[in-house]
Amino acid sequence: MEDIHEKAMKLAIEESKANSQDNYKAGGPFGAVVVKDGKIIATAHNTVIENKDATAHAEINAIRKASKILNTNDLSGCTLYVNAEPCPMCLSAIIWSNIKEIYYANSRKQAGDIGFRDDIIYEYLEEKNQELLKKHHVESSEALEVFKDFEKVEGKIMY
Repeated sequence: MEDIHEKAMKLAIEESKANSQDNYKAGGPFGAVVVKDGKIIATAHNTVIENKDATAHAEINAIRKASKILNTNDLSGCTLYVNAEPCPMCLSAIIWSNIKEIYYANSRKQAGDIGFRDDIIYEYLEEKNQELLKKHHVESSEALEVFKDFEKVEGKIMY
């Protein structure tokens, strides 16, 4: 009998094939599955091109679906299965959603070998390629005041 790890990874790989019938015109070859308590909660694939949304990676789509199904922004206790190592954006979303464990098949190098450019973002984050994005800090007392007001709110929900 197939265990949940095998089943979830097989589903992630199936999701990664979802766009193949139309030459991947909807998005790249990526699939993701969210599991909680041994049950499949959500499956998704990449829809970047179809949705005209650079953030519509399989992992983000799966996190959004799972959050709606579970009615929470906190996916603590969930595990993510993906056919490829998540990009930096997806890693951030995974961390923000409180998923603490991921299983992936293809490495980020393998994704790079077929043309995906995750490495330039990793290099930027490692401060090896600061030309990728120019950041400018603009001091603002008004912006700081909003943060100070937020800090004083009693009973606020932190995420």
